[in-house]
Amino acid sequence: MKKLFLTAFVLISFIGSAQKTENIIVITTDGFRWQEVFKGLDPAIANDKKFNQGDSTYIYKNYAGADYASSRKKIMPFFWSEIVSKGQIYGNRDLGNKVDVANPYWFSYPGYSEIMTGNVDLKVNSNSYKANPNVNILEYLNQQPKIKGKTAAFGAWDAFDRILNEERSGFPVISAFDNVGGSKPTATQKLLNDMRNNSYKPFNESECLDVFTHYQAMNELKTNKPKVLYVAYGETDEWAHHGQYKSYLDAANQVDKWIKEIWDFVQNDPQYKNKTTIFITVDHGRGDKIKTQWTDHGSDIAGASQIWFAAMGPEIAPKGEIKTESQIYQKQFAQTIAKIMGYTFSADHPVDTEVKEVFKK
Repeated sequence: MKKLFLTAFVLISFIGSAQKTENIIVITTDGFRWQEVFKGLDPAIANDKKFNQGDSTYIYKNYAGADYASSRKKIMPFFWSEIVSKGQIYGNRDLGNKVDVANPYWFSYPGYSEIMTGNVDLKVNSNSYKANPNVNILEYLNQQPKIKGKTAAFGAWDAFDRILNEERSGFPVISAFDNVGGSKPTATQKLLNDMRNNSYKPFNESECLDVFTHYQAMNELKTNKPKVLYVAYGETDEWAHHGQYKSYLDAANQVDKWIKEIWDFVQNDPQYKNKTTIFITVDHGRGDKIKTQWTDHGSDIAGASQIWFAAMGPEIAPKGEIKTESQIYQKQFAQTIAKIMGYTFSADHPVDTEVKEVFKK
């Protein structure tokens, strides 16, 4: 009887800890500061005529609150309602919860490479760097027998073809003005291509507006049902570089709405419901409260290494905003993504350990 009880206990324990996540959606919003994520709008920037686009009234009406908690929720309502109640959010440095890039450059290509490869390659030191020689986590997952051929990536910036080394990786990377659907696009894909190609191009041909990246990714999610999906939004960084704080906040608010749209679809689809995790982060930070630095980033800009991340899904305990002191690095994200999916990421280059706190109940 004792042996039978022990066997049953082991079986129940195994079932209780069984892998639940079968799909993962990784989302990035380029260069969006932890300051706005956790503290809401920055009055020093909002009040400055150099940055508020002549419309501080709009900024305060839409994004100000009685305190930081209400302001941040206005900027990112889904983030600070659904994700905070059912997932985990890291990076509030005012509470000692620190998340940083480990690479010394503090700009986009090295940051995305660090996220995806779990490693800092010092040779990856330029946004114009060649096709990434380092294997990335999306590529690794795409090679696993159970989910082989079920990976797709969509990015507003044209560098993602190189960052993810599309030619070697073996999964589609639709970046900037790449057409979806190849030589035989569906009617929906053709419409998406035509709308994007005939759109306003404030960032020239190197980056499309986020709305096109989003709807291309949503169409992929609804029709081809990938197991691994990456969506990379870019306008938060672009409007910050342009010194347009209103547009920067609007872009972040829109990304929050799109994350909600993705999650609502996921939770109403049989393949994805209760079997999908979303992982959200950024490639780099920006300057701190000094008004002339928030627009920029790089190794010469104080605070530009400071980032944040969030996760929600079956493997993620609902711990909300993490308020404990710790130091986490961007290079830990790749292994974290792998572990969420039930794998251990290995490559020819070193891969850092996962963020163990994410999995602690």
